[in-house]
Amino acid sequence: MLGEIALGALAAQAADIASQYDRTEPSGFMNMVVLDNIFIFVAAVLVLMMQVGFALLEAGLTRAKNAANIMMKNLMDASLGIALFAAIGWGIAYPGDFNGWIGSAGLGIAGLTEGFLVDISPEAVADDGFYPLAVPVDFLFQAAFAAAAATIVSGAVAGRTKFVGYLAYSAIITAVLYPMIVSWKWGGGWLDSLGFVDFAGSGLVHMTGGFAALAGAIVLGPRIGKYGDDGKPRAMPGHSIPLAITGVLILFIGWFGFNPGSQLQADMAVPLIAVYTALAAATGGIAGMATSWILGGKPDVSMAGNGLLAGLVAICSGIGEMDWIGTCITGLVAGALVVFSVLTVERQKIDDPVGAFSVHGLCGFWGLLATGLFATTSPINGAEDAAGLLYGGGAGLLVDQLIGGVAIGVVVFGAAFALFTALKTAGLLRVSAEEEKMGLDVAEHGSTGYGPDLMTAAV
Repeated sequence: MLGEIALGALAAQAADIASQYDRTEPSGFMNMVVLDNIFIFVAAVLVLMMQVGFALLEAGLTRAKNAANIMMKNLMDASLGIALFAAIGWGIAYPGDFNGWIGSAGLGIAGLTEGFLVDISPEAVADDGFYPLAVPVDFLFQAAFAAAAATIVSGAVAGRTKFVGYLAYSAIITAVLYPMIVSWKWGGGWLDSLGFVDFAGSGLVHMTGGFAALAGAIVLGPRIGKYGDDGKPRAMPGHSIPLAITGVLILFIGWFGFNPGSQLQADMAVPLIAVYTALAAATGGIAGMATSWILGGKPDVSMAGNGLLAGLVAICSGIGEMDWIGTCITGLVAGALVVFSVLTVERQKIDDPVGAFSVHGLCGFWGLLATGLFATTSPINGAEDAAGLLYGGGAGLLVDQLIGGVAIGVVVFGAAFALFTALKTAGLLRVSAEEEKMGLDVAEHGSTGYGPDLMTAAV
């Protein structure tokens, strides 16, 4: 009897709590508005924390004499990214008036601290089906994405880039290039009209950073000593695998803001998105380890770390549309693909010290295609039904994904190549050979990243 009374009380309490968050009731609706905004705020903080992961990963995979320079670049990616996205990029990415290619309205910081994106009355929400976010919260979340896209390039150009040239690149990508690409889909542009799917940014975020990284590495040229007289690549191991893998694991944690936060509301799809995020990371890490083991005879630590990140990058596009099988296949393929890509890029005399293009550019593109293959007819994010080629939907979605991926890659690579070439022509891109050998910490910032007792073996 007491057990029944207790269960009855718990059931009544649960029903009372549920009624407080019933979106169809005015009081419950307002409670959900608050919960949604707090959830996205926490997700934004997790995405911002990814800057820590990027900084540690890139510093660990490069030389000790450039560690402070790496940290400074990531610090400025976050600082410039937030400031310039507020001043310029926000209005380009999410315009009031839109011509299909680039936004034109809403420029400036004014308005970021005022009101909501839409009418928050239940009647308005019933009409448009959108649960509102406060403008400041939505901005913070999107600005964190912009900073993440910019900082992907840092590791690819490590060890030989002038700081002033890097600042110019970071400013332009966060103020103009990344927002323009975002406007194509998330801002309601031509890719959105096409039917292109990119839930959390395999293409819009990661391909943008990855293809810009490829352009930067090509224009800069390889680090001194990377290739021998015979043209064969030489190993230039980073100074701290512990730092690098700590960075990978921090990025892994940050991704639980990146993907679940892209649901843009606190509902029961969020836990499933989080689980699929973890599955893609796990399968990517396993595939990266196994592939490096098969090819090199030993399991390579950095390749396993990049495999985990590759799985996370690839699943961003379709995580709202896939089941667990498609998720695991996407992660496995990405983890193996990144190993082959890193080795291939290196053989082409393109020096990308951290594999930024392979992880973010190529595996971001694979993620778009994987959506076209594995999207189901029962998306977990509540969007319109979408089915990929292998789930009975035909080739339509796959073609849309291919078009979107090619467009992002071509435009970003072309624009970034032109930007880096202009900086090179102006003498603002690459440090002198003497400064490169000295290390950018001293040459560019006037002090080492580590104390003298830790720098005795640094090269």
